[in-house]
Amino acid sequence: MSGNDKLWGGRFSESTDAFVEDFTASVAFDQRLYRHDIAGSRAHALMLARCGIISDDDCQQILAGLDKVIAEIESGDFKWSVSLEDVHMNIESRLTALIGDVGKKLHTARSRNDQVATDIRLYLRDEIDFIIDEAKRLQASLLDLAEAQAATIMPGFTHLQTAQPVTFGHHMLAWHQMLLRDVDRLLDARKRVNQLPLGAAALAGTSYPIDREFVAEQLGFDGVCENSLDAVSDRDFAIEFVAVSSILLMHLSRFSEELILWASAQFDFIDLPDRFCTGSSIMPQKKNPDVPELVRGKTGRVTGHLMGLLMLMKAQPLAYNKDNQEDKEPLFDSIDTVKACLRVYADMMPTVKVKPDNMRAAALKGYATATDLADYLVRKGIPFRDAHEVVGRSVAYAVEQEKDLAELSLAELQQFYAGIDEGVFAVLTLEGSVNAREHIGGTAPTAVRAAVAKQRQLLKS
Repeated sequence: MSGNDKLWGGRFSESTDAFVEDFTASVAFDQRLYRHDIAGSRAHALMLARCGIISDDDCQQILAGLDKVIAEIESGDFKWSVSLEDVHMNIESRLTALIGDVGKKLHTARSRNDQVATDIRLYLRDEIDFIIDEAKRLQASLLDLAEAQAATIMPGFTHLQTAQPVTFGHHMLAWHQMLLRDVDRLLDARKRVNQLPLGAAALAGTSYPIDREFVAEQLGFDGVCENSLDAVSDRDFAIEFVAVSSILLMHLSRFSEELILWASAQFDFIDLPDRFCTGSSIMPQKKNPDVPELVRGKTGRVTGHLMGLLMLMKAQPLAYNKDNQEDKEPLFDSIDTVKACLRVYADMMPTVKVKPDNMRAAALKGYATATDLADYLVRKGIPFRDAHEVVGRSVAYAVEQEKDLAELSLAELQQFYAGIDEGVFAVLTLEGSVNAREHIGGTAPTAVRAAVAKQRQLLKS
């Protein structure tokens, strides 16, 4: 061997600088791809034998050697080496040490460029499946809450001002719908992840008579990447995943903001279990909602990774460039962050204690049934804009009297429109307001229960 002891070192006359060796190595973080790297190598070896590029005996030795390598890794006996740069070279080097020169045949008709692209896609595919399962676990807990609190009335807000009464169950279904779209986006992104790059080699394909469709079938890919340059160089599938993750965490951040508000003394709508909260080092009365706060904070972390990956790719010419080594850490951290946030939410939401009396008391403030009064007047034959004016003057009067609309007498209401009768009080109650909205997507308890049943069926499919 030359003065360079690398597996690729034949062209080099001196060893890599020690700092450069450490600077360019990725094994510290890409070793988590070992299962997928070995799975890809097994399929590649089977294909090489099937196509007559290596013998069946060589293939069996390689497969047996790879079994030993994965056993060593999982038992903790495997020695990872920075000098071997990455997960691929570490595994190949150990394979060759175990089975001799036959191990060197494994890299025939492939490059680390298409190898790493394959590994990342295999890994990301598995992680997407796990994330979808965790998202569905959270969805199930939200549906349980929605059903249990289908008739619990709370104020609905716009601009964080009391708008109209809604049910807590309806509110939980709104969160569920956000997650439903997040899962759809993950499933859609998975389709583009699940294409095989292996066979693209370094950038131009290979002169060996390979069977890419066989490898794709062995590894469960839907198809093969159709252009070798594109297959090894683009990471848009990873960027898309992080973009989807950013949207998902944006939704969890919105959930967090509401839980934080609701758990405060000023709202007091819910109580978070102690095991999901922490205290203050100086103020003994404090119970801090650290879990939702931290999830809210981690949203910025993943959004930052999205920006970083976009910048990583934006100026790269075809085909592969070393820049792409920087794709893994933000991708891995995004995966880990999304998994952790979904897990803690799926664990926490079933334990949230709802305080219906406090929610109802809050809904009685802020003239939440004003729109119902306007609708009542419209049904009396008044154009909506005129009804809006009548209700506006009624609310102004109620504010002066320090009363809710439902607390005004019939005579007081009739001074704004003489046609108001006793039937108005049925629509001015909180129950009357929410029960009137029993259409699909409405906040009525009957609509909430129907929506829960429908979504449970969809979740099972």
